Amino acid sequence: MAKQEELRPLRVGTPHAQGPAAVITRRAADRLREGSVWVYRSEVEQVLPGPGASAIEPGAVVTVLDGRGIGVGSALFSAASQITLRMVSSAAGLSRVGYLEDLTERVNAAVSLREELAPESDENNACRLIFSEADRLPGIVVDRYNDLVILQMLTQGTAQEDVREVVTRVLRERLKVSTIVERPDPRIRMVEELPTEPLWADEAEAKLTTEFTINGLRFAYDVSSGQKTGAFLDQRLNYAAAASRAKGKALDICTYQGGFALHLARRCDRVTGVDASRAALQVADRNLELNSGVKGKVDWMEADAFDLLREYESTGKKYDTIVLDPPAFAKSKRAMEGALRGYKELNLRAMKMLRPGGTLVTCSCSQHIALEEFTGVLASAAADAKVRVQVLETRSAAPDHPSVLTLPETGYLKCLICRVS
Repeated sequence: MAKQEELRPLRVGTPHAQGPAAVITRRAADRLREGSVWVYRSEVEQVLPGPGASAIEPGAVVTVLDGRGIGVGSALFSAASQITLRMVSSAAGLSRVGYLEDLTERVNAAVSLREELAPESDENNACRLIFSEADRLPGIVVDRYNDLVILQMLTQGTAQEDVREVVTRVLRERLKVSTIVERPDPRIRMVEELPTEPLWADEAEAKLTTEFTINGLRFAYDVSSGQKTGAFLDQRLNYAAAASRAKGKALDICTYQGGFALHLARRCDRVTGVDASRAALQVADRNLELNSGVKGKVDWMEADAFDLLREYESTGKKYDTIVLDPPAFAKSKRAMEGALRGYKELNLRAMKMLRPGGTLVTCSCSQHIALEEFTGVLASAAADAKVRVQVLETRSAAPDHPSVLTLPETGYLKCLICRVS
C-alpha cells in the first residue's frame, strides 16, 4: 500500500469529502458488493486522510470507494493488519457516532439471537454471544461461561474505549453476570499492535474463575488460562453427537481440557485423552473430578498426536472409538498443502487402529480447508487404509456460532462422524 503522504488529492465532490477514505481495486469492490467484508492491504490503492489530516488514525471509520470514486460502504481501518478494511456498513460516509449506534443495535441483536438458539439452562450455561463478522460485528468475539463474560477485541477498530463502553453497557443491561473481562489474543494483538485493557466487574475484585455446564457436564474455567477465550464452545453439540455413537474403548486425540473425552466416558468403558499441553491436561483432570460420576474410566496422556498414533498403529493397538480434534493446521492458504498431509496421516492411522464397525469422529477447524477438501482427504486415507468408511453425520459448529453464506470463513468447523469397517 502506498504511503499516505504520496497519494494524490481527493477529487472534489466525492461522498467522503468530510472524512477519511480508502480507494480499493475493482476486484475488491466487486467482492464487497457480492457480500464479502474484508479488504486486504494489497487491494488498497489509496488511503485519503481527509481535510486537515496527515494520516488516517488506526481504528478509524473510513469510507470505501471503488476506482471511480463511487462509495462501496464504510469500514474499520487497520494500519497494521493485512486485513486493512473490515466493512461495517454498506452506506458510504458513516460517522463514528453512526457506527456506535449500529454497534449498540447489533450487540443487542446478537444477544437476542443466542437467547433463541442457546437458551441458558441447568444443562447448558455457556455459549458464544457475539461471533465477529457472522453478527456484523467484525473484530469482536464474546463468550459466556456461566457468570463470566469474556470479550476479545481483535482489531484496531474495536480495541477502542468507545467500543468497549458500548459493548460492556449492552451486556450489563442484557445479562446477569458477575464479571466482564477482556481477554487478549496474544498473536492477533501483536499483529494489530494493540494494548491489553481490563473491563468491568460488579465487585471491587473481579471474579476470574467459575464453573460452567455443557450438556449436563461441569467444566472449570479460569480467565487466565487456555486457548481462544478459554474453551471450545463451538463443539458443544458435536460432543453430545459423538457420545451418542461412542462405545467400548475410546481414544481422544488432542483432548485439550477433556471436552470430547468426558462426553465419551458417559458411554464408553475406558477413555484415554491425549494432548501435548500439560497445562491443558491439568485442567482436564480438574474437569474429571467435577464429573466423577461418568461411567467409564478416564486417564490422560501427555504426548504428540502424530508420534503417539504412529507408535500405536505400528504396535497393533485397537480401539472401538477414536476422536481426532486437532488445532487448525492451515492458518493461511500457503499452509494448506502441509495441513492436508497432516489430516491424512492422522486419519489414516486412526482408521487402521479401529476395530471393524468402530466409530471415527474427525474434525477440522482450519477455515482455509473446505468441507469438500477435508472429505477428500478422508476418502484418500480410507483407500490407503483399505477400509470402508460410512459417513453417519456431517456436522459443523453449534448454532450460537452461525455461518454466513457469503462469508465462508464463518463456516470453519467440520466434524464428521463415521463408521469404519
